[in-house]
Amino acid sequence: MKSSQMTRRELLMQASTGLVGWALLKSPLLSHAFPSRIGEVLVPFLDQPPNPPSSQANLLDWNYLDSWITPNDKFFSVSHYNMPEVSVADWKLEIVGMVESPLTLTLSDIKKRPKQSVISTLECSGNHGFPTFTGAIGTAKWSGTALAPVLKEVGILEDGIEVVFFGSDEGEEEVREIKMRQNFARSLSIADAMRPENLLCYEMNGAPLPKGNGFPVRLIVPGWYGIANVKWLKRIEVRDTRYMGRFMARDYVTIREEKRGGKSVWMETSVGRTQIKSLAAKVTRVGDKYRIYGAAWGRPIKLVEVSIDNGPWLKATFDLTQEAEHAWKIWHYDWDTPVVGEHTVVSRAIDVHGNIQPTMDAPAITGKRTYWESNGQVIRRIQIN
Repeated sequence: MKSSQMTRRELLMQASTGLVGWALLKSPLLSHAFPSRIGEVLVPFLDQPPNPPSSQANLLDWNYLDSWITPNDKFFSVSHYNMPEVSVADWKLEIVGMVESPLTLTLSDIKKRPKQSVISTLECSGNHGFPTFTGAIGTAKWSGTALAPVLKEVGILEDGIEVVFFGSDEGEEEVREIKMRQNFARSLSIADAMRPENLLCYEMNGAPLPKGNGFPVRLIVPGWYGIANVKWLKRIEVRDTRYMGRFMARDYVTIREEKRGGKSVWMETSVGRTQIKSLAAKVTRVGDKYRIYGAAWGRPIKLVEVSIDNGPWLKATFDLTQEAEHAWKIWHYDWDTPVVGEHTVVSRAIDVHGNIQPTMDAPAITGKRTYWESNGQVIRRIQIN
């Protein structure tokens, strides 16, 4: 991610809500992302990114990740316009457009509806887009009411093809010398919007949404990059034409050069579903016994493999106490008595359909000209003394 883009997407500190009790997740085992060994010592990677500036203090530091669920006050937040001040007393959600029965809901109305929860990993689509931006990711238990029943209740008309979600945050845009005040917005197809796991979310890890994460209500779309999970939700509009706002058609667009018969064809696609990814996150040792820890996410993961010094791919072990379809999987590989010297460590994830996380020299990665949706295998360097 370029520095000018980072300024525009300043990562904002959240209002602290305190640590959430892990009893909410029904098992004390779920709090441990990397099962620790007595007396283990961190062995830092040689290519560890520098500490982020204070404005990005909520970026995840993989060296110190010790919980499968990310506490609210440690969860990253990205803002594209202002961070709106939303009063619960005045807040309402409108569902309008190509519907039979428009509906307006207060927060109280939403909370009266059946409650549903999903444990889901949320990742910024620019994460790993450049070497120092690696911690815009977290996993939480999101709770609210399912979106699909609300859409069924209002009755989507036959000509409706897209559902547009508008946030309360707003800013000025200019297109062809036309200046306009716009709210942040993203859209989903009718089929994608109707998926049963999508939520009108008002709780995060058992507490009200923090301000920086969309209070009082946000959209949660498991399996999609963070940009699609609209915060500070204020209006849902069903339309009969494609929505082409800034964050669908002009920004958060992946530009890729593809080859067709030896010629270049340039493809522009809107950032959407998360890509399969894994990362060797940290290494520890107890005596001369080393262990590589990591995480894999983006799609339902079947297998993670590790390669050391360009050697064969070796199967990693999952921590099976942490199972959720849309959440990261934590893994480790026991690296017994490595030889002294510098080594490389790389992991790759394989999803349930057999898709393999690509290498950095794969055409899907080398042909990409934007930093969005960067999911190539990350090679880490480490010194064993």
